[in-house]
Parts: sequence; structure tokens; C-alpha cells
Amino acid sequence: MSSYARPEFLVETDWLADHLDDPNIRVFDCTTHLVPGSDHTLRAESALADYRAGHIPGAGYLDLQAELSDPAGTFRFTTPRAEDFAAAVGARGIGDDSRVVLYSTGAVSWATRVWWMLYAFGFENAAILNGGWQKWQAEARAVSEEDDCRYAPASFSAQARPGLIVDSGAVLAALDDRDAVVVNALARDQHEGTSERHYGRPGGITGSVCLPALDLLNDGDGRFLDADGLGQKFAQIGISVGMEEKVLAYCGGGVAATVDTFALALLGHDNAGIYDNSLSEWAKNHDLPMREGG
Repeated sequence: MSSYARPEFLVETDWLADHLDDPNIRVFDCTTHLVPGSDHTLRAESALADYRAGHIPGAGYLDLQAELSDPAGTFRFTTPRAEDFAAAVGARGIGDDSRVVLYSTGAVSWATRVWWMLYAFGFENAAILNGGWQKWQAEARAVSEEDDCRYAPASFSAQARPGLIVDSGAVLAALDDRDAVVVNALARDQHEGTSERHYGRPGGITGSVCLPALDLLNDGDGRFLDADGLGQKFAQIGISVGMEEKVLAYCGGGVAATVDTFALALLGHDNAGIYDNSLSEWAKNHDLPMREGG
């Protein structure tokens, strides 16, 4: 079994349990809930109440929509400006010298979305808790219901790295580039246009392939597949480890897409990015190519 090229991007529950008292550690619950609406869409709701009901001792809560998205953006999870992002995470205690561990309940994508933004703004000392809150609870580890997060404000230097968070123009260019692959991280029925949930038009972006975020995780405990397993999943859609091609991932709002790009980062692939507003933007613009089956 091969190892990840960047194993530092994942931490295990036993490691975190042993390092909770490390003064440089910053642990955050990043969960958001998506609630089905009556119009075939999903509504985003804060999971702060769940955090208050139980969290990893000392951890804080990061609200992706309220704290780490552009308040002036048309779409709910649009990446904020570098200076606004730096101010927001600095206020929560994330500084240039911090070691950050992120987790979420249910979908790992809430944690990987925050991880990807940190990474896109030049910060590489963040990790995902492998298996997340579910694995921590399953192992009967310590849980706090107290307001016990004591991270002092810190200075965070945000420098946007080009190509990691892109717009629709970059996706259009990639579709015409033989050295690029556009990947849908949503479920296959959404990609094929057979799901009742969609973002204005059902289906996927014309010319894209599909690798659902959930396919990159173990069924039993929600941990990421090992390096061999991840490599096989990407190979099945024409992406080989170490390839030179550009990979752009999308989903409904730029969240699930980060599971695919995070997995590529684990494998050492450094030419991947996400389409920030994804189908929330693309599907509503009938000038952009889209068809059932992608």
C-alpha cells in the first residue's frame, strides 16, 4: 500500500487526542446543514446549536456562510477577498504559526471547504480530522458542552494563489483544453440529471466527468481511501497521479468539489482548483453549456 504524498494534510483521532493541549493547535468544527426546500433546492443553516450540544474539547466553531463567505456575493458560499478572509480567521485565532485541525459532522466537505480556502490563501499547515466527528464519537473520546474555546486573535497573512479558486471563464477555457479535466463532485444522479435536486437546470456541465465526493471515502468510518484507492478512483475518470493536466472540480456551490481537490492534494497533485460558485451560478446562465449526462 502506497502512502500519501502529503500525509500532513490528514490527522487521525488518536493523534488529535494526544495534542489537544498543544498551545499552537487550533481545532474547529466547520459543519453546516443543508436542508431540503420545496423548490428542489437546499437551504444552508448554521450548525452552531449542534456544536454547543457537543464538540471536541477546546474547539471553536466556524460558520462557513456567515463568517467565511463574501457577504456581498450573489451566491451563498462565494470566497471573500483575501483581506476579509484574513481578518475573519485571524479573529478566530488562526495565525501564520498555527497548526489547524478541521472537522465536520456528516459531510467532510464542510471541513475540506475551509481547508481549501486556507490553502488557496497560502496556508499549508491545516489538516482534516480523518473520519471527522462521527469517528471521534464512535471511539467514545472526550466531548465538551462548554463554551471552552480560548483562542486569542492572531495575525493571518493571506496571499491568494492563482488557479485554486476559479470562475466560470476558467471552466469554459478548461473545457476547450485537451490538457484539462473538469470534474463534477456531486452524486451521479445529479450529474445525469435524474435527481429531483438541482440548481436551476438538471445535469452536469457539458464535457465534464463525474467523481462523487463520497466515492473517495470509506463506507464504514468516513475516512479517506488510502493512496492506492484514491489513485484508482481518479484513474477511472482519466486522471493519473502525477499527471500534468489541470483539474477543475465543481459541485452545487463549491463545497463538495473541495473533497476531490483535497484528495488530489493528498496525492501530491498541485494543478487542481475549484469552480467557486459552481452550478449555483452555471445552471442559471443559459449561455453556459449544460446537458443531462454532462
